[in-house]
Order: sequence, then C-alpha cells, then structure tokens
Amino acid sequence: MRAMVLEKTRAAEESPLAQREIPTPSPAVHEVRVRVRCCGVCTDLHTVEGDLPLPLLPLVPGHQIVGVVDAVSSGVRQVKEGDRVGIAWLYSTDGICQYCVQGRENLCDNGRFTGYHANGGYAEAMIVSEEFAHPLPKSFSDENAAPLLCAGIIGYRSYRLSNIRRGERLGLYGFGASAHLVIQLARHEGCEVYVFTRTAAHRELAKKLGAAWVGGAEDNPPGQLDAAILFAPAGSLAHHALRVLRKGGTLALAGITMSPIPELDYSLLYQERIVRSVANSTRQDCREFLELAANANLKTEVQTYALDEANQALEDLKHSRIEGAGVLRIR
Repeated sequence: MRAMVLEKTRAAEESPLAQREIPTPSPAVHEVRVRVRCCGVCTDLHTVEGDLPLPLLPLVPGHQIVGVVDAVSSGVRQVKEGDRVGIAWLYSTDGICQYCVQGRENLCDNGRFTGYHANGGYAEAMIVSEEFAHPLPKSFSDENAAPLLCAGIIGYRSYRLSNIRRGERLGLYGFGASAHLVIQLARHEGCEVYVFTRTAAHRELAKKLGAAWVGGAEDNPPGQLDAAILFAPAGSLAHHALRVLRKGGTLALAGITMSPIPELDYSLLYQERIVRSVANSTRQDCREFLELAANANLKTEVQTYALDEANQALEDLKHSRIEGAGVLRIR
C-alpha cells in the first residue's frame, strides 16, 4: 500500500516525508483494519520536525483519520466491516493505571498515540483496537469529519477546561484548525468571542464565523476576558492573554508543544487567575464532541491535498497558509 513515511526528522521545508510502498497491515485480536479515506493535517508538524522525541522510526504520521473498516479480527464485537469510523490521537491505554481508573485516560501512564507510537493515517490503511474506532455522524463528509478528530476534540477539551460559561467573553489566541471550531461552539453556547491573530486571512475567517472583535495579541480588546485559550505554540502570548484576563479567569494552554513562557510579573497571576495545560483527550471527550458537533451543525473549513502532497500541506500549516484545516484525501 502507499504511505508517506518519516525516516528522519527534518524541517517541513525539506520535505521530510517520502512516499513508499509498505505492507498492508493485518489486524490482531480485537483489532480492525481501516481503509483510510482522509486524514487531517495537525500537530504532525511537531512529529516530523522533531519537536517531540520519537519512540518509533520509520513512522507513518497522521491522527485525524476517517475510513471504512475492511477487516476485523477475532473477538471484535463493537464494529463490523463496512462501518465508517474515525481514529483520533489516543490510540490505546492500559486501562489499569490510576489515571485510567479515575476516568483520566488522557494521562495514562502507558498511553500510546496514533501516528506517534503506531503508524497513522498518511497511508491507505492502518490498524487500531476496536475500542478506539469511533462512529462518525452521518452529517459530515469524510473531508469535513477529519478535523473533528483532533483539532475539534482538543478544542472542545480546552473549551471545557477554560471554565467558560454561557454568555461570557472568550479570547482565542491563534486561529487555526482548533480555534475555527471552538468559535462556533462558543457562539452556539451564547458566548462573545474575541480573536487574536496576526494573519489577515485568519482574521477574515474569524469575522465570518462570528467573532465580536478581531485584533493582534498586543492590542487591547473592548473588554476583559472571562477565559482564554492559547492555541498558538508561542509562550510569549501567555503574558498578553493574562494581561486582559479578569480576576479569577482561566487561561488554557492547548498546544502539545510551546516555546518558553517568559518570566511573568506576579501581578498577572494574582487575583486567583488560573493557567492550565491541556494534555491529549479521552474517548469520552471524543464521543461528547462528535455528538455536539452534529447537534450544533459545526462547519469545518478545509483545504484538501492529495496523499503525495503531504509535505506541502505540512509546510503550508507551518507558515499559516491554510484557512481552517488541512486534509489529505487518500482515496
């Protein structure tokens, strides 16, 4: 089968992925094989460029996977051949550590992640445990469903952990794949949204999706924020977000990596402001968000690429040339 394979980490501009013919995988007990139709382009950028220490090379990246089950192994009960499913970042957990027992499987001591510990969706097929193959709402096409599976889910978890409440004012720093879904969720729940981004095309998309105000991180918005989510991987933006966050407000840091956060004056944290990171997501997050996305009729803005254009997609993502989310069309 065709796959885009990472053999050595390099900058996105150096085309780190090579198209290869690799064996089509066969599912083991309780696993299914998924014929990939689409795969979103996401934090794979941090994988291919070596921002994250890799446990596996060579590696097929990709963790926003939409496909159809075409083979099931013994013991599989939850899905069947022909089912359309989504595969997200969380690939497997041990189910027995203290975090899994407490319902916090996103922090599992032995958690494995798609396109990181196991080959992902930049390929014509991949395998996964039946318990981590998620049914998808019929209302979303393959291309439009793909960004829901990480950008959407992690955006949803970040939104919840920001402690925002209906009718309050939310700030979004960076306006890529996650933020363009979160703004729709926040507007659906009656929140006023301020968007901080420097890219002109992203500002226009934010306005189109209902932002009450759009500006740069250094700008002063019309009012203080009740909560904020930092999507851009720039630690220096934490200072700007805290500067306009009300007393008792929460700043959620949604990135899997981030540049150093500069020294902060204590006055920015005082008055019980909260800064918290957001790490991965649970299967419950996935189930809740997919149902909510369908009920709220969330729209994903996508830019599609062929599988062999994966390097270009990653470069475009790096340089903020994608409006909304990038998606590889495999079949």
